[in-house]
Amino acid sequence: MDAEIVFRALSDPIANEKATIMQINNLKDMYIAELQELVSMEGQLAGALKRMAAAASHPSLKEAFMLHQEETLVQRQRLESILQKHDASAAAHIDQSMQALIQETKKMLAMLKGDELRDAGLIASVQKLQHYEIAAYGSAAALAGQLDLRDDQKILHESLEEEKETDVLLTKLAKSEVNQQAVAA
Repeated sequence: MDAEIVFRALSDPIANEKATIMQINNLKDMYIAELQELVSMEGQLAGALKRMAAAASHPSLKEAFMLHQEETLVQRQRLESILQKHDASAAAHIDQSMQALIQETKKMLAMLKGDELRDAGLIASVQKLQHYEIAAYGSAAALAGQLDLRDDQKILHESLEEEKETDVLLTKLAKSEVNQQAVAA
C-alpha cells in the first residue's frame, strides 16, 4: 500500500492537505523537513518557556527557564541560517508533537495545587520537551552526517549539547531543591 494512502487513512482531511504540499523524495528533502520541524519546535518552546517562567515560583527555576528561552531563540536562529543556506523556507511546518506536549503541560499545570508542586510539575513537563528536542536534534545531526554536511552537523551538535545540558540542570534542580520542597509541602 502506498505510504500516502496509509497517511490519508490515519489523518484528518486538514492535515492531509498540508501533508501533500511537500514531497520528500530523497534524504536531503527529509533532512530539510526535519530542520523545518525543529524551527517550529524552537519557536513554540520559546513562547512556552516564557509562560512557564512566569508560572514558576522557585527563583532558580524561573532563571533556568528564562535562560533556556534565550538559548532557544539562538538555536532557532541557527536553524534558520542552515535552512537559508539550503534555500529552504523556515516556516514550512508546524510541529504537532511539540504542540501536544505543550498542551499536556498546560493541562498538568491546571491540575497541580500549590507553588511547590507546580514547580515540580513544570520541571517534569519541560524535561519531556527537552527529551523530544534531544531526539530531534540527534536525528537531524545524523542526517547531516549522512549527507556529508559537516558544518550543519557541527551546528546541530552544538544545539544538541545545549539541550542535554539543560536537561541535566533541570534534573539537578529537581533533586536538590524543587522536588524536596514539593515533598515537604
